[in-house]
Amino acid sequence: MTHKIEQVVSRGMCIGCGACAIASGGAISIKLSPNRLYQADLSGVVPSAVRAGSRVCPFSDEAPDEDVLGIPHADEDMDAHPLLGRFTRIFAGRIRNYEEIMKSSSGGLTSWLLEKLLEIGYVDAVLSVGRATDESSELFGYSVAYCEDLRTRRKSQYYASTMSEVLTFARQHDKRFAVVGVPCYIKAARTVCREDAVLASRLVLFIGLVCGHLKTQAYAESLAWQLGISPRELAEVDFRIKAEGRPASDYDFGARRSGESSWLRSPTRLLVGSNWGYSAFQPEACNFCDDVVAETSDVTFGDAWLPHFVEDFHGANLVICRNRLLEGIFETGQKRGEIVLTPLDPSEAVQSQAGGFRYRREGLALRLSDDIAAGLSVPRKRVRPDPRAVSFRRAALLRQRRRMARLSHAAFAEAIAAQDLTVYLGAMKKEIARYKRLDLYFARRTLVYVKRFLPRARAEKTRDREGRHHTRS
Repeated sequence: MTHKIEQVVSRGMCIGCGACAIASGGAISIKLSPNRLYQADLSGVVPSAVRAGSRVCPFSDEAPDEDVLGIPHADEDMDAHPLLGRFTRIFAGRIRNYEEIMKSSSGGLTSWLLEKLLEIGYVDAVLSVGRATDESSELFGYSVAYCEDLRTRRKSQYYASTMSEVLTFARQHDKRFAVVGVPCYIKAARTVCREDAVLASRLVLFIGLVCGHLKTQAYAESLAWQLGISPRELAEVDFRIKAEGRPASDYDFGARRSGESSWLRSPTRLLVGSNWGYSAFQPEACNFCDDVVAETSDVTFGDAWLPHFVEDFHGANLVICRNRLLEGIFETGQKRGEIVLTPLDPSEAVQSQAGGFRYRREGLALRLSDDIAAGLSVPRKRVRPDPRAVSFRRAALLRQRRRMARLSHAAFAEAIAAQDLTVYLGAMKKEIARYKRLDLYFARRTLVYVKRFLPRARAEKTRDREGRHHTRS
């Protein structure tokens, strides 16, 4: 069965990127769902418009996959890697300006590059996620940013948004735009450009962000509520506050109550549901993505989660460059002393995102197999369904992660209805404890197996070796 946009929407697998709204000429609308995630609405849409939307949906079989799309500005001399895609250079780095790097989530290179692109006039504006206007009920959203706007968009925003409005803006204005997004959003924007010549002439650069999985808007609300700020009172959040003296991965979460100037903050690791491995508020679509590093972009930025970089609380970016022009801008910045770059091998880049690749490749093979066995429609991916792709222990943990993701949406909705955060916290703590028990149980089983059978295997190997020696004698 071909997995089309109809199956994407009916299975709750829509990520809300908004590409289908553009491709259908606005016939398909994008609405915020009760789970606080944007979703496409196909009701009453004529078949031709539905098909147009399906051809650009990042989770539809009617749209090209990442390998078919390739990269925007390829040449024959580029290297290729099965997990990283095509690239010209891979490195870790950061800006040198201390004050600016403290305002960034990681090494500050994403904002640095965007500012350079605007300064040299290669692009006129940037389509990216930033803080929403005061009139909006949302904390963040896609908007059009010019040079002066970028300084307020330096940090990561783990918050569901849609590109539909900014892509419409780009289509209506004869300017050159760079678009910034997670892998599925970049794929969607690239696919729209294949269908729309006007947008293809205006979206000239695609800036990708490494993604473990997206978060719904409820994620920010759940963390702020744990600091004592209810969703109705919440004015601002900061997902990545650097903490001097702690590793770069051990940052704080902060929130501000409406009408107040002071911020409340806590180490993120102390807040329930903040551990990415528990998949709280993860959309269903993220269970079916095999692209960690935005393979279809001109350049990808992420965190250089490698031991010698994590130790420094300032943080460092992982950068996978796929564009010769951008490579030249980085080289010039290094020569001028504005940035510091350290070359990385592809294996180091993979290591820095090892958890994401395990989840998006081996884990995806299991999830595809599980859903096919349950008679559900699944998209065609570059990973083959395989129930034995992971160990029995790993399979149990992956299934529990999926269970926790689903429960987080329902439990938080109940907490909102009851105006009682403990409804959500109690449910999540129970499932997190179950996850830990599963992990401990299988770890003990492995230890028992090793203690019981390893000595026997060694003894048998010794007997075999002695028998061969006796035969030769």
